[in-house]
Amino acid sequence: MVEAGWSVARAADEVGVNVRTGQDWRLGVRKVGNTRIHADGLVVDYGTGTRYFTAVPRSVDGVISERYLSLDDRLAIADGLVNKLTLTAIAAGIGKNKSTVSREVAAHSVEGIYLPHQAHRDAATARARPKTSKLLTDPALRAQVVLGLEKKLSPEQICNRLVKDFPDDESMRVSHETIYQALYFQARGGLKRELVTALRTGRTRRKPQRRPDQRQSRFVDDMLMISERPAEIEDRAVPGHWEGDLIMGEGNRSAIATLVERTTRYTLLVHLPGSHEAEPVRDGLIKAMQTLPEHLRGSLTWDQGCEMARHKQFTIATDMTVYFCDPHSPWQRGTNENTNGLLRQYFPKGTDLSVHGPEDLEHVAQELNARPRKTLDWDTPAERLRDLLTT
Repeated sequence: MVEAGWSVARAADEVGVNVRTGQDWRLGVRKVGNTRIHADGLVVDYGTGTRYFTAVPRSVDGVISERYLSLDDRLAIADGLVNKLTLTAIAAGIGKNKSTVSREVAAHSVEGIYLPHQAHRDAATARARPKTSKLLTDPALRAQVVLGLEKKLSPEQICNRLVKDFPDDESMRVSHETIYQALYFQARGGLKRELVTALRTGRTRRKPQRRPDQRQSRFVDDMLMISERPAEIEDRAVPGHWEGDLIMGEGNRSAIATLVERTTRYTLLVHLPGSHEAEPVRDGLIKAMQTLPEHLRGSLTWDQGCEMARHKQFTIATDMTVYFCDPHSPWQRGTNENTNGLLRQYFPKGTDLSVHGPEDLEHVAQELNARPRKTLDWDTPAERLRDLLTT
């Protein structure tokens, strides 16, 4: 899924694992109890806080991840600068973001000249793990932190007070996270364990901010879950209630929004030419629903995809309540799922859906709505919708 363009968070949610587990899988990290073994040989024991290598880390010329610049990337940047190419052109040539190239050139230029080999060595040195805690190497800084803890100051108060007390001394800077690390993980060093009692909580271990079984709300606006959907929608007794979803194209770079009326199985296809983010999806759905009479605009049931982040605005514009399915429960939109399967006959997986214009989508929708359905006693969705419009 990640190779197809999904975010790690979305892919992890789709297969039902924690985001941290998904990150571990992507990076080739093996977990044994409280210990994580990284692909480059780094071993981190989260029980004791110790970090060490089981083998020699990768060489300076190696690439830890595609997120990092390789030596070839840096040489290409140097060549591009010599040939007076823009940063945008250089970034496109190596497949990186322009801001990445801009930061790289700014950080590793001497008298206006970018030095790729020196930049690569500096990056490898800065990336070396484990790093020595700042509180271990700077006695003066450590003394100020200890003094603050003895005065019952919080780590955040300490780090911000240091800026005021030593405005001209950049060495007297430490983040509150570094202080917490030194307190909770003794292997990080620098602070004595008894200083932990100076914290307001008095805890000797970190407390998770959220229980593992608690899901964070996907959207800013509150969601109405499918369990709150009235029975009249569930048994299809009243028409005008729709199910929706996106069918995705190659690499998830293109999409078509699909809408199916639960009673008649009538299908609408929404053209999304630019992107399938929340705003274009909201606008496309509003436009599609406003073509219908008011009595056929009852509700919409969707999954918890991020494309519905503007669901409240959709509701205000159409007066349609949006209900959200439970995670990993596609059967709760069974009519829509079945229709999406039929649509794959016209829009095969792995193809670019952006090549299909509004006229193409209208033609496909008409064909689908003209198919006799067993569940409709061999009527077509178009015939059932026509009956609703004429009665």
